[in-house]
Amino acid sequence: MARETELRTRVTTSHWGAFEVDVAGERIVAARPFALDPTPSEIPAILPAAVHHASRIHRPAIRRGWLQSRARAGRGSEDFVDLPWDEALDIAAAEIGRVRAAHGNSAIFGGSYGWSSAGRFHHAQSQVHRFLNSIGGYVASFGSYSTGCAQAIMPHVIGVEFLKFLYEHQDGWHTIHDHTETLVMFGGINPKNSQVSMGGVTEHETAGWIGRFVARGMRCVNIGPQRTDAPDGCAWLPVRPGSDTALMLGLAHVLETEGLADRAFLNRCTTGYERFRPYLLGESDDVPKSPEWAAAICGADAGEIRALAHRMAATRTLITVAWSLQRGEHGEQPYWMSVVLAAMLGQIGLPGGGVGYGYGAIGGVGKSLIGLRGMTFPQGTNPVQEVIPVARIGDMLRNPGQPYDFNGRRLTYPDIRLIYWAGGNPFHHHQDLNALHEAWQRPETIIVNEPWWTATAKRADIVFPATTPYEREDIGRSSLDDYLFHMPRLIPAVGEARDDYAIFAGLAGRLGARPAYTEGRDAQDWLHALYAEFRSLAAEQGVEVPDYAGLKARNWMRLPIRAEGPNRSYFAPFRENREAHPLGTPSGRIEIFSDRIDGFGYDDCPGHPVWLPPSEWLGAATHEAPLHLVSPQPGDKLHSQLEAALADVPGARPVALAIHPEDAALRGIASGALVRVFNPRGACRARAAVTADILPGVVALPTGAWLGDAGGNLDPDGNPNVLTRDLGTSRLGQGSSAHTTMVDVAPLEG
Repeated sequence: MARETELRTRVTTSHWGAFEVDVAGERIVAARPFALDPTPSEIPAILPAAVHHASRIHRPAIRRGWLQSRARAGRGSEDFVDLPWDEALDIAAAEIGRVRAAHGNSAIFGGSYGWSSAGRFHHAQSQVHRFLNSIGGYVASFGSYSTGCAQAIMPHVIGVEFLKFLYEHQDGWHTIHDHTETLVMFGGINPKNSQVSMGGVTEHETAGWIGRFVARGMRCVNIGPQRTDAPDGCAWLPVRPGSDTALMLGLAHVLETEGLADRAFLNRCTTGYERFRPYLLGESDDVPKSPEWAAAICGADAGEIRALAHRMAATRTLITVAWSLQRGEHGEQPYWMSVVLAAMLGQIGLPGGGVGYGYGAIGGVGKSLIGLRGMTFPQGTNPVQEVIPVARIGDMLRNPGQPYDFNGRRLTYPDIRLIYWAGGNPFHHHQDLNALHEAWQRPETIIVNEPWWTATAKRADIVFPATTPYEREDIGRSSLDDYLFHMPRLIPAVGEARDDYAIFAGLAGRLGARPAYTEGRDAQDWLHALYAEFRSLAAEQGVEVPDYAGLKARNWMRLPIRAEGPNRSYFAPFRENREAHPLGTPSGRIEIFSDRIDGFGYDDCPGHPVWLPPSEWLGAATHEAPLHLVSPQPGDKLHSQLEAALADVPGARPVALAIHPEDAALRGIASGALVRVFNPRGACRARAAVTADILPGVVALPTGAWLGDAGGNLDPDGNPNVLTRDLGTSRLGQGSSAHTTMVDVAPLEG
């Protein structure tokens, strides 16, 4: 008995980094920071409670109404019937086969958001997509909620796929430290967000680097509605949400009218400035985009705008733009305009100058590493051609067969009859969740693999209990990190949970696709094969890693792939010799005016960057919704993961709503009081956090709370997406516009 309860300690990793785990018997009993992490995340502390939480799904379950009569009504409110695995798999496979036969594979939507595990093999998105491809394909999605709008616009402007530029070619922290004199951060650089990274970041360094920047005398300017979006030591220039493009135009106006724009760089490395300039000066619309004009929109002082423009022109300046800026209506415009502003300064391609994106959004941005390939579970080829923008799921379900515009193409929404979701919780991260709930009733069948009874699982018809990363063996490796982990199986599967691979192998076998899906391999075979490929590719690059048995014995290792000095800018060769190193745009240059975009004929995204007032913002506030809501990422978890345990912590729920003292006093709200946050789309409960670190007229409610049960008119735990708008950023990007949201706040009665 003593041996069974003996304490065992191992290191594993996650999207929020590595940590030590204590296991006694079949339970995880504690988790601690990884010893080599200078500023570790506190997220792992809630892991033991979450893994063993009462909300775990223990057996396959089918919604009663669907099981009895295939009824769609009742999703989110009806009870489930537990079934044995074989019977549940038989039913699910038969239903998938029926939909394929009756409607084709283009009636199946393969949903996943890819954050379920840092493990390379047990990556739910790859697993579900490989399974669906093995049986004939599925309707896929483009982009992410974090960067979908930027992924659409930026290739038109700088000629490179946005994520490739973001993760592989931006200036690293060393370069910024050694060369940048002025760091202008639109949307800030928040170490809270950099806790997480796809596949994990082992040494959390963002806060440390910002501290070093400030210590060496770099001027760091946080531009946004919250002081806390950048560390102490950074100056704060408060601006209204959604107004960043106007501020950038005001800065550009100073550069142009005071002779500070680098005309030589503009003439040599850009195209279209002369078509943009009349708009900037007001010659085309009688509205000069002066600092005074910008000040009236964004709320900053015109003198401060002018002084910032002078400093940016006189010093080596790096403009950084947070992902949040493109998650609003017309989110294409600040991203495009940031390139134009950097081009006018003429520093693109110089070390520590120009423009960069997503610093602080995830932990890996800013690290300079030698890229290693391999360890990607192959998804196969998707025979179905239909692809929708990722944030347009609700529109797709509401409007089957209807046309829509996306990035220069006229497309048609598919008629989805079956959704298979594995690895994600759309009823956490999608917008206007009450509208999504209604749209979610339309498909004939929804199947979900999930460890917990999330809002999405509760709204499914067939639910398969999936293991967590701690109940299976895997390999942890992020392309943005220099550590490699063997992720041991720490405990047996909770209940009857199975890993996604086993679930999909069972379904594939029933559908005649097991050879295509498994290739005759079990999970261990795949782990060894993926690792062997990675090891071979690493050796080709001069990087030695142990064999699989050696890595398993070591548990983890640091890879010798970090570049400790400054890196070379992606734009440096282009700057030095444009003819020899053209960009991937039609002109081969930075496109200030894009003939291609202009040819799309979109009034919500014309041929050059412009200020377009959002339909909801402080410049158009109403009596019913006078406050602008921003919904940043949570600091206590990744997205909504592990929320089950947090919901049990006294005082942790509902989520805290940051509100300025003036707005709180006007409503009779004290710090700590329960409040109702509401607009015509919905309402949620929150706990007021009165603070002067937020701009008057703005409130901030982090995402992360699970949506409450269907039927209530007040979400109990504070999910801001009952309030946000399910509207595309524009016809070009069709990204999430969550930050274009107006609300009101009142004391919670009763």
